[in-house]
Amino acid sequence: MGIMEDTRPPGDSVKLGKHRLPLPRSRLLRIVIGVLLVLGGFVGFLPILGFWMIPLGLLILSIDIPRVRRWRRRFAVWFSRRYPATAMKLGVRSNGNGNGTAKKTAG
Repeated sequence: MGIMEDTRPPGDSVKLGKHRLPLPRSRLLRIVIGVLLVLGGFVGFLPILGFWMIPLGLLILSIDIPRVRRWRRRFAVWFSRRYPATAMKLGVRSNGNGNGTAKKTAG
């Protein structure tokens, strides 16, 4: 038969560094997973559960919730301005041109 291609739209996954994490197509299921990850992160002192779950949950929630999406974008802009070399290595884009620098306008 050949190699099966993934026919999912590109918005149904989250990119973490060089890896892509596939997500369910259901908006409700993505929101439930994101909320559970954030809540599990608050008990990060327990074994297996960890504080790493909070940013991952917020990243998943940012797909469907505009307010969380704005927080993620603000963080990307701040991070790329504060740590431009690291942002370029990770592929964090703050202004759409990929180099992580924003030009200031005189005014």
